[in-house]
Amino acid sequence: MTMSDDTLSTTVDLPYDAAVVAVKEGLGQQGFGVLTEIDLAAALEQKIGADLPPQVILGACRPQLAHVAIQADPSVAAMLPCNVVVRAVDGTTSVVEAFDPAAMVAMGGKAADPEQTSPLTDVADDARARLTAMLDALG
Repeated sequence: MTMSDDTLSTTVDLPYDAAVVAVKEGLGQQGFGVLTEIDLAAALEQKIGADLPPQVILGACRPQLAHVAIQADPSVAAMLPCNVVVRAVDGTTSVVEAFDPAAMVAMGGKAADPEQTSPLTDVADDARARLTAMLDALG
């Protein structure tokens, strides 16, 4: 698994369709449900004629975490659900990338004092651990 400033990702030796199935199963094993599924390649081809490799945005949500986060700060709802992207690299390889929940907290200006945690930080840490576990299981 690799991390950038804002994402968590892994490259898997699975063709795109199999990777999408594996990610959905992995999210389920971590307690997430998929609320939305956007075929990004098809949408951009239809709207502007763009030719992209197959890729999908899965809107993943763990209701218990979302509830705690929204109670702590109702504005966090604008950052839900957690987006997980599955993108074909070639016929046998795919990339799985998730927006890092810790980055969401930092973007919202809600980064906690290092010596004190907040409900949002706790939610982000839990979601991040679950997404990381899913990505590690794939890789």
